[in-house]
Amino acid sequence: MYAPPSNPVDERRMTAAHHRAAATLGVTVIGPACWGWNGRTLGRRGRHREHGDCWLRLDSAPVGRRPDVLWEGASEAWAALPEVPQPRLYAVHETREDQTLYHAELAAYLSSRVCSPGPILRTPLDLPDRWWASLRASLASVSAARTDRPTVRREWLDHAFPRFLGMPAPRHVEYTTAHGDLHWSNLTRQGPVLLDWEAYGIAPRGYDAALLLAYSLLVPRTAARVRVELGHLLDTSAGRVARLTAAAELLENAARGDHPELVPELRRFAADAGASTRRQAAS
Repeated sequence: MYAPPSNPVDERRMTAAHHRAAATLGVTVIGPACWGWNGRTLGRRGRHREHGDCWLRLDSAPVGRRPDVLWEGASEAWAALPEVPQPRLYAVHETREDQTLYHAELAAYLSSRVCSPGPILRTPLDLPDRWWASLRASLASVSAARTDRPTVRREWLDHAFPRFLGMPAPRHVEYTTAHGDLHWSNLTRQGPVLLDWEAYGIAPRGYDAALLLAYSLLVPRTAARVRVELGHLLDTSAGRVARLTAAAELLENAARGDHPELVPELRRFAADAGASTRRQAAS
């Protein structure tokens, strides 16, 4: 969970819009405010006369700049992946107020805690074998799904690899469908249920596993478990490209001020993946 928007006007605007969405969708809000990254989203627990406990999440964007890819991710993933544990999506509602568009999603409320309050894991996790087996099955189902939604674009790779990794992007990148934002606050301790599907789309094969590993680097014991449990996705040619992609993305985020404490580990992580790629190319 993140802090509210830095501008109090935006906080009041989003809070008021959330109340309006709750009234429109028949939700009685009962939980505290949970803000997303940079105060961009606002979610709260509620009660619905038909669905019972639910979660109402609100996002906003200026008129004329509707983020189609992000706002349609949950709906597309829910329709495409019925076998993957994810929150049941009940309704989507969009409105316009002055020069702002609001996008609300009403979904089932999950009582299971997430694995971490933030994306980066900071304390060891002891998860049972069945948890990892379920995650592997979910990632296999996601990878087999068909979509034309872009998550990691080739143009971004060509820009980010030289800038943040000091190397050109690989000529050949194998793409497949991904959750797109697999980190520890998007996985529940029971299940796991995969949360927050707004980034669902096409990415380098193994990207989800690589991203989860990158977010684990401050806890070596859990990072080692990720490497073992998801090694079939990480320890391949495609997986090495995915690991470099995850490193470049998080280094770019760090350059904007997000989680600078992860930078030294990310550089070692990228160096290891790059060395593995060079050894394979030389063999």
